[in-house]
Amino acid sequence: MNEYTMNHGSNSHWPRKASTIEVIGEGSAAAPADQAIVVLGAVTEGTDLRPIQAENANIMTAVIGSLLRLGIPRDKLQTQEYRIDTMYDFVDGKQIFRGYQVTNLIQVTVDQVDQTGTVVDTAVGSGANHVSSIRLTTARPDIYEHQALSLAVRDAAQRALTIANTLGVMAANVPLEVQQLPLPGGPVPMFKAAAFAGSAVTPIEPGGLTVNASVRAVYAILPGSH
Repeated sequence: MNEYTMNHGSNSHWPRKASTIEVIGEGSAAAPADQAIVVLGAVTEGTDLRPIQAENANIMTAVIGSLLRLGIPRDKLQTQEYRIDTMYDFVDGKQIFRGYQVTNLIQVTVDQVDQTGTVVDTAVGSGANHVSSIRLTTARPDIYEHQALSLAVRDAAQRALTIANTLGVMAANVPLEVQQLPLPGGPVPMFKAAAFAGSAVTPIEPGGLTVNASVRAVYAILPGSH
């Protein structure tokens, strides 16, 4: 949403009641989806905790081993969540113990996006029964964030110039204030995924990403121009 305001305020570099133009500038940059973050693992359930802990550990050992053999570096594997939950059923208002649930999830960073489906299928083939999410991102977000921010600043300057020209006044070339505005969420959406074992590789379409930036800028109207 674009915003334009004119107000009067004080600033040490301008007259006590200098007029100003305040604008919101926006910019976006296209980025390649060249990295995938996959969260997957094993969920085991039973009435006896020790056996299902051991079962879960055996599955995850097999999953990690298969990913290492696939060529995923060990430093690209990170424990995301380990949790033991007690499960209950409620019958006639009474809490009845049903068993335990052990959840062990790891985060896998895949530097070759076209390998993402193979990573998921390999993990599932080794016993993983839970794929929490697949997040497509870029390995160098800072490059595209800076591009988007630069475009947002230029957009703000152009908007201020347009307003000044329309009003028949002159605005300063350098803004009194520039503030980067927070954007809701990140540039990359989160996708829920379901994996199915089979002969075909689970398809993952990388597509492209858009990195956005927004700034608020305040320009002074030069004295004598209005």
